[in-house]
Amino acid sequence: MGQKKFDKAFKEQVALRILGGESTIRESATELGVHYTTVRDWVQSYKQDGSNAFPGKGNLKPEDEELRKLRKQLADLKEENEIPKKSSGLLREKSEINTFEFIFKHRFEFRIAKMCQALKVSRSGYYAHITRPVSKRGQENRELLEAIKDIHEKSHKIYGSPQITKNLPPEKKASRGRVARLMKANGIRSKVVKKYKATTNSNHNLPVAENLIAQDFRTSKANEKWLSDITYIPTAEGWLYLAGVMDLHGRKLIGWAMDSSMKTDLISAALKQAIGRTGAATGVIVHSDRGVQYASKEYQQLLKKHGFICSMSRKGNCHDNSPMESFWGKLKMEWLNEHNFKTRTEAKKAIFEYIELFYNRRRTHSSNGYVPPFAYDIQQ
Repeated sequence: MGQKKFDKAFKEQVALRILGGESTIRESATELGVHYTTVRDWVQSYKQDGSNAFPGKGNLKPEDEELRKLRKQLADLKEENEIPKKSSGLLREKSEINTFEFIFKHRFEFRIAKMCQALKVSRSGYYAHITRPVSKRGQENRELLEAIKDIHEKSHKIYGSPQITKNLPPEKKASRGRVARLMKANGIRSKVVKKYKATTNSNHNLPVAENLIAQDFRTSKANEKWLSDITYIPTAEGWLYLAGVMDLHGRKLIGWAMDSSMKTDLISAALKQAIGRTGAATGVIVHSDRGVQYASKEYQQLLKKHGFICSMSRKGNCHDNSPMESFWGKLKMEWLNEHNFKTRTEAKKAIFEYIELFYNRRRTHSSNGYVPPFAYDIQQ
């Protein structure tokens, strides 16, 4: 496999995390498996050019550079005004621990470095607080929460606290009140079964492909079967659409793209990212629903260019793409539902953190023998 290629969206999110004080260059390089100097160059490029960084061909125009500087100044002023408003109660309490908890809660809304500066606490103190070993009770709660999530998922999210309490394994027995408190704190709720709502529009006259996967999600190697789909996340600015590409071997997310509209360019960008990062060659089966974006001439030509084989679900059948649907559920339940995003930028930061830093590299997956997706091949 050749050298990995990362697209503009990936580089931007890495640079924003580092410049926001949420990570260092060395930490990000280690976590993401990218060379230190490469990450350093991304950060320097973004510091200099902002959203015009990583343009590919062509140079920045002087007026673009001036506009970038004005936008940055405006964003800084807005942030400096908003932080004191939201944290006014903390300033009266003068509690450092509550301040650190405030920073953690709002880490997708404001830059960590800016909050530490405005609230007069040290960044080192904040990071020491969030990485401090948990108490015995805290560890027990974490283990109990994993059992609760497992039962909740297996019940198709129908069970509430009474049923989950009854179904806990003997070594994890707990009171219904404790189970209910953990469920409420982590946004785990009993849900009625809703009819599947397709994100894409399958009412078109374009050609559709045969369902080659037919719910056989088993694989013998990487880059054998990929799934693709689109979901959406609400923000105060409007919907943020997220396209993803999953390699069924290890259930890892190898490509993603985010935008304010659900056009063919979105799914093409996610596929191109997956190709760049994996170096996948001819013969990959790429499965999706039969939405107009996936059936479009542009997307089909992209598949053909790389020698990929197109597969599509039956009309309106979400089970044909169930691993992707399951991933969207995890993303929202475990990471996004507790946040009310003001901007699409805030949502993008949270999604990047979940996919690249948590799900792919840390979150254990039952179908992988309880190892994270990116560790699956190593364990084989």
